[in-house]
Amino acid sequence: MTKPIEARINKIPVVKHLARLAKKIPIPGLQGMSLYDILELYVLGIVRGALTSRAGSIAFSFFLALFPFLLFILTLIPFVPIDGFQDDFLGMVETMLPPKTSDAVDGVINDIINNKYSGLLSFGFLMSMFLMTNGVNAIFGGFEYSYHKIKTRSIIRMYGVAFATSLVLAFLLIISVAVIVEMQMGISKLEQHNLVNDSLFWMRFVRTAVVAFTLLVGVSLLFYVGTREGKHLPFFSAGAIFTTIFFALNFYLFGIYVMKFATYNKLYGSIGTLLILMLFVWLNSIILLLGFELNASIIRCKKIKQIS
Repeated sequence: MTKPIEARINKIPVVKHLARLAKKIPIPGLQGMSLYDILELYVLGIVRGALTSRAGSIAFSFFLALFPFLLFILTLIPFVPIDGFQDDFLGMVETMLPPKTSDAVDGVINDIINNKYSGLLSFGFLMSMFLMTNGVNAIFGGFEYSYHKIKTRSIIRMYGVAFATSLVLAFLLIISVAVIVEMQMGISKLEQHNLVNDSLFWMRFVRTAVVAFTLLVGVSLLFYVGTREGKHLPFFSAGAIFTTIFFALNFYLFGIYVMKFATYNKLYGSIGTLLILMLFVWLNSIILLLGFELNASIIRCKKIKQIS
């Protein structure tokens, strides 16, 4: 698409052949735009879009919002009239955390789960809503600083959208846990009638599938409402699918790194757990922005084609 970049690519023997091949691969729905066009804009967005700085800002705000978000959810859990809901929610939270970090939040989680604090439904509850909205708002702010020209919202409108999105995400998480509980109860009943073998495997499968789908829906929601132009793409966009896959891959590889190579606890003691969690959040923030930049590149290609 840009002659200076193509000139540089043509000087690299292997890369120039790959670029020529990518130019011959059209992308459906982009009116003749090729895979090369998307990749060029995507790489430009990553290189010139201050990706790591934006990820650092998102990670900081999201880390501050993480515990208020859990506080918001866990305050409501004792009032949910579903047997086994609390234990399954705790198990789901531990599943989504990297290794060696669940102990850092177990005390707080168990305290809130086992006690119905009415005070949390007043100032503390409102404070948790405010802080978790700030976390979502920081994500939207990181989207709008993309290299690709993204239409921005007013501060008040963005904060209102962030508040509504955070409530939807909280509701989505509660619904996901309820689905897991009900499906596990169904598997147990099937096992009692000898209709299912190895119920433990199927319970793990159900939990993994529900968590993956919840993650996909949550990421898709962030991309869809995060910017004014997000609705130009389908709800389950290419960037959302890319992000979900790499979230899962990062969780697996990061778990191996923590278990076999990381020595934060030996160097820093108990604070090492927080360092691991912060690093995990930062890496996921980068992946989130990479997925968003893919969507932004596709939207930019559509605009260029419409102008031409």
